Amino acid sequence: MPEASVIISFYNNVKFLSMLLAGLEQQSCQDFEVIIADDGSNEQALKELKTLINNSKLSIKHIWHEDIGFRKTTILNQAIRTSNSDYLIFIDMDCIPHPEFVFEHLKNAQKGHFLTGRRVMLSKRFCQHLDSEKIKKGYIQKHFFQLVFDSFLGQSKHIEKGIYIRSPWLRKQINNKERGLLGCNFSIFKDDLIAVNGFDERYHVAGVGEDTDIDYRLRLAGFKIKTLQNIAIQYHLYHKLLPRSDNNHALFKQVKKGRLAFTPYGLKQKN
Repeated sequence: MPEASVIISFYNNVKFLSMLLAGLEQQSCQDFEVIIADDGSNEQALKELKTLINNSKLSIKHIWHEDIGFRKTTILNQAIRTSNSDYLIFIDMDCIPHPEFVFEHLKNAQKGHFLTGRRVMLSKRFCQHLDSEKIKKGYIQKHFFQLVFDSFLGQSKHIEKGIYIRSPWLRKQINNKERGLLGCNFSIFKDDLIAVNGFDERYHVAGVGEDTDIDYRLRLAGFKIKTLQNIAIQYHLYHKLLPRSDNNHALFKQVKKGRLAFTPYGLKQKN
């Protein structure tokens, strides 16, 4: 059994995924499986993805369902059912993990807690220099001062979150206040996520459903959040933002009003 299951939310963008997988190949801890949770990628992307998986040294599973609109929470639940590890790490296809990303999530894992890291927002200009081969050679970490310069020009953002801190004392000081869950960078024991029945599958637009909702329900169930800023680091690749909808907010408002930690619309649903 692998020590962790790294679950990747994916849809169509094989170039981004190839860079993410390159980042996973460089992890200091390699005792994990990869599950690509595919929210209905098209035929061309599936063909490219098959080649990418066959050429990777990682242990990869690919799960897919038909594209009938945004159903990220549904495919994430399917990935949870498919996972072979007791510990789950979630990441989005547009994020590159720091080489210590998996190690830090596992090192800091704690029953009754869910962990969340933070990310650097890379600019369009910086991303134009990136590809999977450069990621494998540690391009981002080696060119951190270029990121600093890029940020002064108003391009890349939150670069301070990309500084990997080893000092236990500094880590404690930086993470002495509670922060919200970041859906593209969090981890949890599988049993703890099952306790709230996983993700609520009613959220059909990007935004609230895969982060704010699960954060709220886990806390409501008594789970504690641990922040791993400057510890579990990732780098977000530039792209245009997906549209957001007020429907998600209305649903989340309903969830909060009901104060139900266990969703009936999750891993196990009512018949």
